Amino acid sequence: MAIWYGRERPTPGRLNSHREKTLVGHLDIHFTEVGDDYLCATMPVDTRTRQPYGVLHGGASVAFAETMGSTGAACCIDNGRYQCFGQEINANHLRPVSSGLVTGTARPYHIGARSQVWGIEIRDDKDHLVCVSRITLAIVERRV
Repeated sequence: MAIWYGRERPTPGRLNSHREKTLVGHLDIHFTEVGDDYLCATMPVDTRTRQPYGVLHGGASVAFAETMGSTGAACCIDNGRYQCFGQEINANHLRPVSSGLVTGTARPYHIGARSQVWGIEIRDDKDHLVCVSRITLAIVERRV
C-alpha cells in the first residue's frame, strides 16, 4: 500500500522541479524513482561533493540523506496544513567513494501525526553500502 498523501504518487519529475537555486541543485541531486513506500535519488561524486582528500565528503552524504528523508516525509503529509522540520540526523560513513554516482534509497520507519523517522542507505556504482543515515522530522501545523 502506498504511503504518499493525496491521490497521486509523487513523481521524480515533480520532485526535481524544486531544485533550482537550492543546495539540492548545487549538489546535482536527482530523484530517480518513487515506489509505494520508498524514493531513490542520485548524487555525483565530483568537485562539488568531495573533500580535499579526494573522497565523498561526509557532509555531502548527510545533505543527500536529509534531502531524501525530508522530501519523503513532505510527500506523506498535507502540505497545505503541515510542514516538516528536521530534528535530528545521524550518519555512519562505511566506505570511501572517489568518483561516479552514489544512489540513495529512503524508506520510513515511522510515519506519525507529529513525527516521522526515515532510514536512508547510500550505495556506490558497484552497489557497495557507503553510508547509512536516519533522520527524525517534526510535523508541525502551519501558522496562518
